[in-house]
Amino acid sequence: MRRREFLGAAGALALAACAKGTRSLPPGELQGGNFALGHRLGQGDFPAAAEIRPVEVLIVGAGIAGLSAAWRLQRAGFEDFALLELEASPGGNSRYARSPVCAHPLGAHYLPLPNPEARAVRALLADLGVLKGDPWALKPEYDEAYLCHSPQERLYRFGVWQEGLVPHLGLAAGEREQMARFFARMADFKALGDSRGRTFALPLAYARPDASTAALDRLTLFDWLKAEGFDSPSLHWYLNYACRDDYGTDYRQVSAWAGIHYFAGRTGEGGLGAGDTVLTAPEGNGWIVRRLAERLPGRLHTGLAVHGLRQEEGRVHVDAWSENEGRSLRYQARQVIWAAPLFLLPRVAPQLPPDLAAAIAPLSHAPWLVASLHLAAPPEAGAGTPLAWDNVLYDSPGLGYVVATHQQIRRAPPGPTVLTYYRPLSGEDPRLARQRLLDTPREIWAEAILSDLGRAHRDIRSLTTRLDVFRHGHAMARPLPGFLDGARRARLARGWGRVRLAHADMSGMSLFEEANYWGVRAAEQLLREAGGRLAERLA
Repeated sequence: MRRREFLGAAGALALAACAKGTRSLPPGELQGGNFALGHRLGQGDFPAAAEIRPVEVLIVGAGIAGLSAAWRLQRAGFEDFALLELEASPGGNSRYARSPVCAHPLGAHYLPLPNPEARAVRALLADLGVLKGDPWALKPEYDEAYLCHSPQERLYRFGVWQEGLVPHLGLAAGEREQMARFFARMADFKALGDSRGRTFALPLAYARPDASTAALDRLTLFDWLKAEGFDSPSLHWYLNYACRDDYGTDYRQVSAWAGIHYFAGRTGEGGLGAGDTVLTAPEGNGWIVRRLAERLPGRLHTGLAVHGLRQEEGRVHVDAWSENEGRSLRYQARQVIWAAPLFLLPRVAPQLPPDLAAAIAPLSHAPWLVASLHLAAPPEAGAGTPLAWDNVLYDSPGLGYVVATHQQIRRAPPGPTVLTYYRPLSGEDPRLARQRLLDTPREIWAEAILSDLGRAHRDIRSLTTRLDVFRHGHAMARPLPGFLDGARRARLARGWGRVRLAHADMSGMSLFEEANYWGVRAAEQLLREAGGRLAERLA
């Protein structure tokens, strides 16, 4: 069944159930970003500014890029800045929520152990007290409270749970051989590089693709698999899952270079048996957002939508509508760090150079759906199979769920928990999918989600006491073939006069390391101009 047909069937089922009263749904809300205010930016019907607020540096956007820029400025002792965020809370794709049970993610839920070249991420984690000792060590030590507890991942297939997400139970010999051959190829790609650096480094600014590997960006991952003779259904499912997970995009559309980077780009390791685990918390990456936001009293301003930006007379004039105050404000800044999604910039900056607008235009963003299921108790895990942190269902329209209480060490019997269910709308045009996010009632999403999870957990419906649906309209950049275009990326990196661009969109891959890198890089550019040589360089 195709995903569009699945949703239609789920919607009909939900409405019929409501009419008959036989299949009740748990209460909940349909949540998401401030879509009304975001859409109003395109109309431009805002009043003139009622007040002028001078500031040396203005950061627009309080996602990971904007928060990282603010962190880097403060690390250097620079405090004359303000940070504006359209939403009611900071964090972007790393936002989180709290319930009487525990905090839980509304988006990004983990951070892999950072590569040696991800110096800014390592310095940040050291500053937050999670990375212990020397941040530049090959295998740093990490606070065990943030290392994902075991069991970390499991996959539901053929009616049973298996450890790990790579299918391995019930595979024919030919499929096993292809799995082994594929991962051997990925190990070869991971080892590629020269004296200038690794071919598939992370952040992407440190990657050094040669002509042969750069050619991978001219075809999709699916086409590369076919050309290499990989036709195993289990392998194809897993690789499509990986692309939908990191990029919100089907592997038939993802650049082969980006698809291979998923496996070849990460080399971070940790001491004390950390191995290939990840860093996480009940609220996912929200713990980083919370810790950084706590350092910004009086500087972080939410509910502010930038609707005008122009440069003149050595200043950048930024007009923003304040929902809290019901009026427009004008910030006059000497420098601006634009850490909001790049597609918004042409809408608010009429002076934007045509070549910069052309570099932004190819960007495409994946819409996502995230659901928070509040359960009276954990669902049935299956005979002899403990509930893992990340639980994935084979051949599901979703990507499975993570358990918010997994990091808690309990001695008492398991109690209430929160499951965060993820679903990228990767099966259709992003514009149509965004419209469907706006138009579809919560009840239809809820029925589809419970029906999906019910394949593995027969008790999921009876255990769920509340089900909230959170919508991300532009969740992440989609690395389509051609995203690696050096000339386009170089133009974005140059910025525009007194406006520096700092967002994961710059890389075309919405990863924490990319957002952090561009935020820190923009801050360091300003610091060098203001005070000359930096005591340390992290990006």
